[in-house]
Amino acid sequence: MTIALDIHVREKRYDARVVLRDIRLQLQQGEVVSLIGTSGCGKSSLLSIASGLDRNFNGTVALDGKPLQGVSRDIGFIFQEPRLFPWLTVAENVAFDSNNALATQRLVTRLLAEVGLQEHASALPKQLSGGQAQRAAIARGLFTQPRVLLLDEPFSAVDAFTRMKLQDLLLKVAYQHKLTVLLVTHDIDEALYLSDRVVLLDGGLTEFHPGPAPRKRGDMDAARLKAGILASLHV
Repeated sequence: MTIALDIHVREKRYDARVVLRDIRLQLQQGEVVSLIGTSGCGKSSLLSIASGLDRNFNGTVALDGKPLQGVSRDIGFIFQEPRLFPWLTVAENVAFDSNNALATQRLVTRLLAEVGLQEHASALPKQLSGGQAQRAAIARGLFTQPRVLLLDEPFSAVDAFTRMKLQDLLLKVAYQHKLTVLLVTHDIDEALYLSDRVVLLDGGLTEFHPGPAPRKRGDMDAARLKAGILASLHV
């Protein structure tokens, strides 16, 4: 398989505090990987490095074998909060990074249909529910037609039922767009359901393999893996 994203962090520190050291994470093309770990272990720092937002580290990031030099349109990023501009409509938020009106309209229409927001294109963010706002954020993350999608706890602020619907939406768009996905989450059940690989960041990297898709929520194999992850976390 082709390596889509290759993250090698020799060291990342904040002043005197080292948060990451000797970390190498490679994602294969089309793979969904979840990154889990305790608070403060460096998950979000690793995601910021992977996105090109943080270049203040010792190491390298390569996208399709080429060194990443800062932020790239080939890497989409979805944050914990939707971060929609309140004065723009849903469609305008999705297309914020565009200057081609005709191509933009077609792409936005298609993306909003994919995330189930075609009837809310003219709505303002304050008119959306939390789940709808995050759907809009997913559409915006797909707008540049990235090859890699990074997500930082994107479903943590919504209720459990909405969260399950958004998880299924993520799997659907990842398959449709042939995306490589790196997801940071605190939810082990979410990681096991969504991922081809679950990677525990705890000083180093420990991998868990939930098995081939489609996976089921709460099956016995997932329960055994969850117990193993919790044991690794000393919980």
